[in-house]
Parts: sequence; structure tokens; C-alpha cells
Amino acid sequence: MITKKDQDYFDFLTSFVTEKRRNTFDAVLAQRTKHFTVILEDIYQKHNTSAVVRSCDIFGIQEVHIIENRYKSYMSNQVGKGSQKWIDFHKYREKQINTQDCIDDIKSKGYQLIATTPHNDSCYLQDFDVSKKSAFVFGVEKEGVSETMLAQADGYLKIPMVGFTESLNVSVAAAITLQSVTDRLRRSDIQWQLTEEEQFFKKLEWMEKSIKSIKKIKLRYFEDLEK
Repeated sequence: MITKKDQDYFDFLTSFVTEKRRNTFDAVLAQRTKHFTVILEDIYQKHNTSAVVRSCDIFGIQEVHIIENRYKSYMSNQVGKGSQKWIDFHKYREKQINTQDCIDDIKSKGYQLIATTPHNDSCYLQDFDVSKKSAFVFGVEKEGVSETMLAQADGYLKIPMVGFTESLNVSVAAAITLQSVTDRLRRSDIQWQLTEEEQFFKKLEWMEKSIKSIKKIKLRYFEDLEK
């Protein structure tokens, strides 16, 4: 719910952000979606994590879920190009094995779990039904998606390949997958966009991230309200 207090603070921040910047936020937010999300399961090469996050930003995926079992996730600014600043991350790393926590969280939010794997009797990418909320799982390099994830997946997805090599780099696979499903999603009649409330608070957050000395400005603003 957007309160008057929220709106007043929002209006106050607009004076610190150029109109061009605000218009860019509006244009990007109009293309953002939570209809699809991405799960990265124990990726250990930071350039792969960074490249996938960059693709999520490019294709309008707002949320990324990162499972850290054996490996901690890192972002490379050189590869990610700052995309991590505009994405919402959910990290699962409290236990030795965190895959189940992610599965439970994803399913509680109404997503079907789609494991990307070339080894199962998977659905081809071009045949995938984009109408359902879906979380696409990309597994650790070489080994792929874990057995735990595969066992509880609601479906399997693969990219058609006609060469001798049977797998793609995880970041390439993610980019191809996201381009395909988001393109078809935007040409559908499905309500895939963020709600007005979600867009409002995300724009508010992005404005804060764009303002230098935001902590001091924010502190002064709310102190003045209390006077």
C-alpha cells in the first residue's frame, strides 16, 4: 500500500534525480517482470554469475535466487556492468546444503520449478508454455542441476542443439532461455508486469541508489518531519 508519507518522500526525492533519469526508470520498470525468475545453483565462476545477472537485467527479470552450497557467489563489475544494482537477490547460504530451502521458498510463491538440462526427456525451449509463473534453474558448471533439484522439478527444459557438443556455457544457456521466454511473454495476453505498487517502491529504491549522500539526505528529511 502506498501511503501519503511514501508519496511525499517519493516527491521529495524527485528533485535530486534528473527528469531523464526518472524517465529511464519508468521505461525499464514497464518491462520488468516477476512472472519468471532465475535460480543459480552453486555457480562457482564469478564471470558466469555476473553474466547471468546481466542477462536478467537485459531481459527484464527482476529477481534472482542464488544457492550457495560449496561455493560463494561473487559479482564481477567488469562482466556484470553494474547490472546487480538493479536486480533483487535472494540468497540461500545458511546451511551446508541450501537447495531445499530455495525449492520450498520458490514453490511457496507459486512458481513452477523448471530445471534446465539436456539429459532428460525435456521440453524444447520453443515449445515451453510461458503462461505459468516459472523459476528456471541453472546448475553448477560441468555437473549441472543437482539431483535434489531434478527430483522436485515440475518440468525440464532444453535448448535444441545440432552439433557434437551437448551442452552450453551456463551464462549462454541462461541468455538464450530468457530471450526466448520473455519475448513470447511480452507478445502474450498474460499479466506479466510489476504492479503499480511494486513499480512505485522499486523506483523509489532506484532513486535512492542514484543520489549521492542519500543517507544524510534521508536522515535530514525524516528528522524535519518529526519537528
